[in-house]
Amino acid sequence: MNHIEKQLSAAPRNHLYIGMIASILAALFIWSLTAINFNNIGQGGLVIAKNIMYGLTHPNTDLLFNFTKNSVPYLLLETVAIAFLGTIVGAVLAVPLAFLAASNIVPKPVSWVTRLLLITIRTVPALVYGLMFIRVTGTGAFAGVLTVGLTSIGMLAKLYVDTIEELDTRVLESMSSVGCSTFEKIRFGIIPQLMPIFLSVIIYRFDMNMREASILGLVGAGGIGAPLIFAMRSYKWDQVGSILIGLVILILIIEFISNKLRSNLVRG
Repeated sequence: MNHIEKQLSAAPRNHLYIGMIASILAALFIWSLTAINFNNIGQGGLVIAKNIMYGLTHPNTDLLFNFTKNSVPYLLLETVAIAFLGTIVGAVLAVPLAFLAASNIVPKPVSWVTRLLLITIRTVPALVYGLMFIRVTGTGAFAGVLTVGLTSIGMLAKLYVDTIEELDTRVLESMSSVGCSTFEKIRFGIIPQLMPIFLSVIIYRFDMNMREASILGLVGAGGIGAPLIFAMRSYKWDQVGSILIGLVILILIIEFISNKLRSNLVRG
């Protein structure tokens, strides 16, 4: 009975707490609506919205089903290549930085400085890196690869560090007790622990880089983003629809494959 009485006495308090939270959220929602200016939505805006919806539902099939350099399949292939090569560059360069940032591997001052560097790399948005590299290399896929590679370093190194710091050192101690060399400890004690998680992280980052590579084209860093923004500025909504359909199909395929690969790595 005492337990039931406690639950009954706590119920009004819970209702009061939920009511307060709901009231705060409702007040914030109403306050946010004041930032929307509905007066700017005129008859012309409604016509443009109608044209957008028509173009998205009636895509340009010529762009979708030919294989010229301006077609959707070719631009998607270039986007995949940018994301893939950039991910590989970032994954390789992140390894030494991760070991330098691991506090159980190097002295704490070195670890702290490297972590600060990685935080700085992660702070800058990908579009800013893209604009910087375009000034150096010019427009094109190479600037996109450099941008994707640099932005990948920050996240991959951070996740690498978490894995390195969770290494099972008892395995290394056991190998030292039986007289294993340093190379043998790395080959049979460290790599088997790190490799599955590293590969899973790299696949996850490639999935993210596909979206970033699509956006980088907006600033001229190659891929499908540039034709997308040009079509939008020219009000060619049928071309926009074909590009978006291609992107959605590609992202779904990569999402499915990456999930399968990660699940196999975890089970392995």
